[in-house]
Amino acid sequence: MALGRGSALVLLVCFFVLHSELANAAIYTVGGTGGWTFNTVGWPQRKHFRAGDTLVFKYSPGVHNVVAVNKAGYDKCITPRGSKVYRSGKDQIRLVKGQNYFICNFAGHCQSGMKIAINAA
Repeated sequence: MALGRGSALVLLVCFFVLHSELANAAIYTVGGTGGWTFNTVGWPQRKHFRAGDTLVFKYSPGVHNVVAVNKAGYDKCITPRGSKVYRSGKDQIRLVKGQNYFICNFAGHCQSGMKIAINAA
C-alpha cells in the first residue's frame, strides 16, 4: 500500500518533532566532577530537568550502584521489588516526565545522602 502525499507529510512532521525533542535533551553528570557519591542529595537543586534528559552516573562499580526506585523506596532507603539496579559505573538513564528517584542501595549509602529526587517537566 502506497502512502499518499498527506500521509507522507504527516510522517515527515512527526519525524522532525521527535528529532527536535531528542536534539534538545540535555545530558547531566550526576554529582558534577565528583560523580555519584555521598551527599549528592542536593545536587539537583537549581537545575531544570525535562523528560528525555539523560543522567550519567559515574562511580566505582563494586563500591556503589544506582537503583531507580519509587517515592517510598527513596524516602525509606529501600529497594522495592522490581526496581531496576544499575552496576556499570557509567550508567546513562533517561528521565521520564514527573518524579524520578534514585538511590545507592549499598548498606548505609542512601542514608548518608547517596540519593537524588528529580522532577522532570
